[in-house]
Amino acid sequence: MSVIKTRIVRIGNSQGVRIPKLILEQTGLKDDVELEVGEGEIVIRELSHPRQDWESAFEAMAKRGDDNLLDDDGTPLTVWDEEEWEW
Repeated sequence: MSVIKTRIVRIGNSQGVRIPKLILEQTGLKDDVELEVGEGEIVIRELSHPRQDWESAFEAMAKRGDDNLLDDDGTPLTVWDEEEWEW
């Protein structure tokens, strides 16, 4: 792990830090990143794509038969559901 001292600088109406090229090359970070704020620290990491594997996960669930509705308990519809509800 590399540790390099840097300074918080004014960038327009904001403040920021300049990240040395060596650090960027070591991490492979490019373009969009995530910032996570902790107590006394800011963590910069590659932007995650939270839904990137959903399609394959859903396909696997369907193959296992594990894609049923959780709240479908088989309770029949009420009269209100059948007559009053508009879709």
